[in-house]
Parts: sequence; C-alpha cells; structure tokens
Amino acid sequence: MKIDILTLFPEFFPSFFSHSIVKRAIQSGQVEIAVHNFRDYSLGKNKKVDDTPYGGGSGMVLMCQPIFDCVDALRTEDSIVILLTPDGKVYQEDFAYSLSREKHLILICGHYEGFDDRIRSICDLEVSIGDYILTGGEIPAMVIVDSVVRLIDGVIKEDSHINESFHHQLLDYPSYTKPAVFRGMEVPSVLLSGNHKKIDEYRREMMYNRTKERRPDLLK
Repeated sequence: MKIDILTLFPEFFPSFFSHSIVKRAIQSGQVEIAVHNFRDYSLGKNKKVDDTPYGGGSGMVLMCQPIFDCVDALRTEDSIVILLTPDGKVYQEDFAYSLSREKHLILICGHYEGFDDRIRSICDLEVSIGDYILTGGEIPAMVIVDSVVRLIDGVIKEDSHINESFHHQLLDYPSYTKPAVFRGMEVPSVLLSGNHKKIDEYRREMMYNRTKERRPDLLK
C-alpha cells in the first residue's frame, strides 16, 4: 500500500512514523508513506494557501489551487482521496478494514477555519474521527494510518486483530499477566486452568458482557 498525506505541517509526522508497527511496516516494504506540503504547490505570491471567506466571517479558508494541483500530481487510477473533515463519515473499525484493502490512499489535512467547499469535488471519501473539533487534520491522518497499516496482510498476526475490540462489533475481553494475585485481586481461575475450550467460552462471554455493559449500541 502507498499512503500520501497532504498537510501544511509535515514536521508533525516523522516521529510518528519512527516507532512501533508503522515503522516496521515501512521498513519491510509493506507500506510506503510520503508527506507533502501542499504550500509547495501554491502559484500565488509568497506561496499563499488561504484567503478570507466570501460573505465575511472569521478565520481563513484554504484555497482550491494548491490542493487541487497537489492531488493531480499524486493521483492514479488506484487512488482513494480522503478529505479529513468534522462533517465526514464517522470513522470505525469496518471503515479501517475497507481502507486496508486499497492500494493507494491520499489524505488531505485541513487547517485554519476550513477549506473551500469545491475541494470536496476531488475527494472520494470524507472522514471524521469523532464529533469534536481539532486544530487540523494531522492527528486524524495519524489515526487512519495507524489503524489501517496494522490491518494490512502480514503486518501483524491475523489473530491479533481478529480478537480485538470492535471485531464482530464486540469489545475485547479482559487480559491479565503475572502475578496471578496482585493487591488482593486475582486472575480468573479459568485462565489458569489450561482448558482452552473453557478459556475460549469465557472470553466470548466476557466480550458480550462488556459490550452490553459499556457499548450496548454496538449490539444493535
């Protein structure tokens, strides 16, 4: 997979790409990630990328030209262009799975007051990571990259994400490690039994019970 990120702040990303699963996926060649400052594509004086909104109002609005030209330079027939915006489709695990099957993602990070609405015309998808406002799209871009890369075939063991929260719309089961007793709190005895059939039954039951208690909306 190839991922291109369009941003005004490319310096946000190097540390994120230098650790853990994303780093290993890059090193193994399973994903190629590039960050592009779309200010470099501006044809305006002083590399201007924003201007005041028509009709008045506060803040500055990102202009069409730099983003259009940057996308034009990167887009291929395999590309999925994603606009990161609070009014997009709310991002969930099944969405991450679908994106992990794509060959090329282009993520557009907004900033300032917003973007010229005509930029939507070059996007295939509009995505929100939740009902709140961030300064820009850089953190949502990292969320999408992290959640998608780990689902690419071979990046991690398949059973590692099959048993995670939100797979089959259930939260994950509780996990424990040594010691078996800590400050009076004991690990459930079934996990110490060695009976894998009973352990699987316990975990499935806990996944359902935890989801019913904490996220009943998922069971609908």
